Amino acid sequence: MKHSPEAMKLFYHGDGSPYRLGEILKIPALAKSLRMIAEQGNDAFYRGEIAEAIVADMAAHGGIITMEDLDRYRPAVRTPVKGTYERLEVYAMPPPSSGGVHIVQMLNVLEEMDLKRSGHHSAKTIHLMAETMKYAYAGRSKHLGDSNFSPVPFSWLTSKDYAAEIRRKLNLNTATPSAEISPGEVPEGGENTTHFSVMDRFGNAVGNTYTVKFSFGSKIMPTGTGFFYNNEMADFSSKPGVPNAYGLMGGEANGIEAEKRMLSSMSPTIVMKDGTPYLLTGNRGGSRIINIVLQVILNVVEHEMNIAEAVAAPRIHHQWMPDILGVEKTISPDTLKILESYGYEIRSGSMMGTAGSAMYEDGIFYGGPDPRVPDSRAEGL
Repeated sequence: MKHSPEAMKLFYHGDGSPYRLGEILKIPALAKSLRMIAEQGNDAFYRGEIAEAIVADMAAHGGIITMEDLDRYRPAVRTPVKGTYERLEVYAMPPPSSGGVHIVQMLNVLEEMDLKRSGHHSAKTIHLMAETMKYAYAGRSKHLGDSNFSPVPFSWLTSKDYAAEIRRKLNLNTATPSAEISPGEVPEGGENTTHFSVMDRFGNAVGNTYTVKFSFGSKIMPTGTGFFYNNEMADFSSKPGVPNAYGLMGGEANGIEAEKRMLSSMSPTIVMKDGTPYLLTGNRGGSRIINIVLQVILNVVEHEMNIAEAVAAPRIHHQWMPDILGVEKTISPDTLKILESYGYEIRSGSMMGTAGSAMYEDGIFYGGPDPRVPDSRAEGL
């Protein structure tokens, strides 16, 4: 944060030393900003004192955001992506998130695979999930972006017919090299994210994911505001065909344009049973978010885990490019040897994201906090 005097002043002592465990950190500027938003609503941020502070900071440091830019901003309210899995209905986030489209797509592919029979985290189950993930992320690289700027082929990507087409291509005993998997052609005719899941006795359900992209976003704090700018521009494809900071490939559909929203991986998801909210999940984890949501749902529905077990279970991740299967360290070494014999290059790590999840079943609410981080209890309310 050394490039932001305001951040250094708030997050470090006067001598430049960091705060120690047990010390109290006070950010009165943030309290002031939040109080103004609470009292004045959107105007405080987009047209009032906070906007003036942002624009002044931009002018002082060569930035390009103006009062007119902030005043013109409007939230886009879009129809959720909808799919089905067995007898359940799945509602997930539409573009500019890629999460909803590809969660539904992958569930469609895996629906006919009988993962319950092959077993949780058997080599076969992991192989089928990884191959399905590759096709989803390959499609993401070409077809997904802000639907206000480029048409997104929702119906095709989330159709049962396209899922069947992918299933016909899967080799049940060998990993398909990612170089041989293309995004597919439409038939003629984006580590500092927070997610919370909330359910109540009236049947309301909210899944909310928000982010400033990397840790502390851009690490730049406009004077007097108490908050950081994000660095979400990194989620655009600044150069189509070149991986971004998460190794994700992107195309022209996610190229940089004025007033365009960048593609993300945020995936707040609501699963309905018999017309009632049944399972809420979402998480932080960058490019892994989509696959983590997929696994939480499958753990509950296919492997009959309670929500705490479903969230705590080891995770895997494949995003097509680079052609590497990521696994958490608690996956069985014997299983990994079998997967290597299938042709996978495996990279083992300690943690993949954190998923705040909740369920409602038989009149009882269940919270699923993620044990991967300390004090994650509040993420599964």
